[in-house]
Order: sequence, then structure tokens, then C-alpha cells
Amino acid sequence: MKKNVNALFICLLITLFSSIIFTACEWKSEEEEIIGTDCDTSQVTLSGTVQPILETNCYRCHSAENAPVAGVGINLEEYESLKGFADRGSLLGSISHASGFSPMPKGASKLADCDIKKIEAWIEKGATND
Repeated sequence: MKKNVNALFICLLITLFSSIIFTACEWKSEEEEIIGTDCDTSQVTLSGTVQPILETNCYRCHSAENAPVAGVGINLEEYESLKGFADRGSLLGSISHASGFSPMPKGASKLADCDIKKIEAWIEKGATND
């Protein structure tokens, strides 16, 4: 009788422990884990989303003023130039450190994954001047 009570108690503990463990877990996709769930790419615009990211991370070398010296002539501040790099894939390739592109920012880690996703969303909607 005592063996049955001990076995029942152990089974009860295992069941309780398992239910706590499995109900406390939150499963996320790999993409959610990488960029988080608060990376909103639904309303990206050039002026409200992309330019602030570029200003923070790129303009120290790639502005109209700095591009001739520090940015090998690449001016991302001017829309037509930026659109050309976006359309050719070199903007996204560089900021995502893709193979075959010069990784940007030079000598620094790549932009935050959410910032890259926002720029990618802007490019996918046509890299509009909005």
C-alpha cells in the first residue's frame, strides 16, 4: 500500500512539474526571436522612417557634405542617388552585410535587424519619396 502511495505521489509531482514547464514556455519563430515583435514595418516612409535611420548611421560619411571625402562620392542624402542604390540592391546588400557587398557602416557592426527590415519594406514598396 505504501509503495502505491509513493508511486502515485511521484506521478502527481511529475505531472504537475510538466504542466508548469510546458505552460510557462512561449514559442517564437526564429524571425520573431531575431527582430522582436515590435518591429512595425507596415507604415514605413522615407521621411519618417528611412531618413532618420540613415541620418543616425550613414550620413557621417554619405551626406551631401561628407560623401566627396569620406563616402567615396556616395550621397544617400539626395533622393535620386538613394533610390538608385535602393533599386540596384546595393543599399540593402551593404547594410545587411550580404556577400558581395561592401558592409556598412564601414568598420562597425551592421544596423539593428529592425532598422534593416524597415529599409527593406520601404524598398519593397518602391523606395518612394514620401
